Amino acid sequence: MPKYDVAIIGGGPGGYVAAIRGAQLGGRICVIEKEELGGTCLNWGCIPTKALIASTSVLRYIKEAQHYGIHIKGDVEADFPAIMERKNKVVATNVQGVKATFKSYHINLIKGNASFLAPHRLKVTLPDGSTEEIEAEKVIIATGSVPAIIPAFPIDGKKIISSDEAVTMKEVPKSILIIGAGAIGCEFAFILHELGCQVTMVEMLAHAVPLEDIDTSRTMDRELKKRKIKLYCGIKVQHVKEDADGMMLATLESGEQIRAEKVLVSIGRVFNVKGLDLDNAKVAQGKRGEILVNEHMETNVPGVYAVGDVIGGIMLAHVASKEGIVAVENALGKNKKMDYRVVPATIFTNPEIGSVGLKEREAREQGYEIRIGMFPYRALGKSHAMGEIVGQAKIIADAKTDKILGVHIVGAHATDLVHEGAIAIQHGITAQQLGDTIHSHPTLSEVLMEAAHDVHQIAIDMPKKT
Repeated sequence: MPKYDVAIIGGGPGGYVAAIRGAQLGGRICVIEKEELGGTCLNWGCIPTKALIASTSVLRYIKEAQHYGIHIKGDVEADFPAIMERKNKVVATNVQGVKATFKSYHINLIKGNASFLAPHRLKVTLPDGSTEEIEAEKVIIATGSVPAIIPAFPIDGKKIISSDEAVTMKEVPKSILIIGAGAIGCEFAFILHELGCQVTMVEMLAHAVPLEDIDTSRTMDRELKKRKIKLYCGIKVQHVKEDADGMMLATLESGEQIRAEKVLVSIGRVFNVKGLDLDNAKVAQGKRGEILVNEHMETNVPGVYAVGDVIGGIMLAHVASKEGIVAVENALGKNKKMDYRVVPATIFTNPEIGSVGLKEREAREQGYEIRIGMFPYRALGKSHAMGEIVGQAKIIADAKTDKILGVHIVGAHATDLVHEGAIAIQHGITAQQLGDTIHSHPTLSEVLMEAAHDVHQIAIDMPKKT
């Protein structure tokens, strides 16, 4: 029976990163993955959607070329099969890159389904149906999550789809209803809109991207509507059915009905624990089915760890990766704790969204007296030069200490710019210190410098407030 220092169940951004870090520390590591390395992020989520967004962004720039003094003769149209082929190549290249790294570190990749026989003994069911057993001093569960299934609109993979099917579509639907206007729903709304699909969205909460800061949400509401993406907020879809013409018919709480060729269900994900036989290892789960861990990423069973979506925390790929590093370092003798105080979040809509730290409502709820600085993209010279004037940066600072508590950006390259805010919060930088830092001109990063100045109402390129 093969024996390992650490066996990792799942090869997504939590599992494969943990494996590489464990191998760097000298551990004998195996990863058990039933599908492809990279998990949802690399194969069906982060990477394929960003490849699609890159293609649709090029299409948008070409269509708007006349605004930049460029005239393109003839029709411009999207070749959807070619776009999908490019997406597949991007994904394949990244998967092969992870496999090559595994090989360089002598990490054993086992393709199959893992389940517990005991806390440190696993059964692996291989693709041909045969099984093998392995032992490990430590085990890390990194099985991620799967799209939530709602009885009112059951996913069939054809007419009613999840994001997994959305990235493998063979053709662009003429119309689509997206249920849920969170990060995933909004990204697909912009992708499909650029490809000529008529998009309608329904969000049960009050705004699009409802978990973001209120000013970000309001900006996104406006930008969706500006692109003629119909957005219903504060209302639920009661049920969805296929009508006599083969179209999908969704009925809202109000009784209003929406017809669309397809329905994309984008209302969350659930923990992927099916088939793990956690009871055999006596691993404790929470009320929602999540695996419970401490700050060291260890479960109630000594030597068994869990990371990523399956623990029910912040369900982001980069968080899973950091948790994986903490878990494997502890599994191999170190003493590390997971720190969630500064976790940047990014949404690749148009305009982009980047956020880190406390939102305005959270800061007030926690009892902070705050000062807010805001600065619009349209006041930046670089924004006008680029033709990207939509959006703003918002900085929330503690009124007593001036330390930055939150940074919220909506606009071009917000997903990159937000990390300046992450560093500021991580190291206790004040709004004055950030504002006093010289920023190169002309750059988009000046929006943060000016927002920091606006905390004290001294932004240079903003009219005097009355």
